[in-house]
Amino acid sequence: MKQKTRKKSKITIAVIAILVLAIAIALGINLPKPLETFDTSFDLSQIADGTYSGYCDNGLVKVEAEVSVENHTITDVRLVKHQNGLGSSAEAIVDTVVEHQSVEIDAIAGATMSSKTILKAIENALSERKEN
Repeated sequence: MKQKTRKKSKITIAVIAILVLAIAIALGINLPKPLETFDTSFDLSQIADGTYSGYCDNGLVKVEAEVSVENHTITDVRLVKHQNGLGSSAEAIVDTVVEHQSVEIDAIAGATMSSKTILKAIENALSERKEN
């Protein structure tokens, strides 16, 4: 009887080890890409009225944002797409962007990766939009 129990234990341990290895490999393949640093190369005083689209994909989080500018002021930020896993609470950061007129703001606690990806998508939308 002890022989059967030991054999089952060894099989169980082997199965668990294989699962752990598989999960580690899967996570290794899907590690987030580091985001480029925020250079905030946009100057709102140089941005014409309009709605601009920006995209950011860090591997785990993907964001497409639309940023509306009127009279050199960010009037609205809309998330067209936000594939985020557990980071949906980061979506509240768009209100802070409008309030502060900047992407240089703190991330939402508990949703840092999604927050940074949203901010980068907004920055990408505005970074090369200049008035003629």
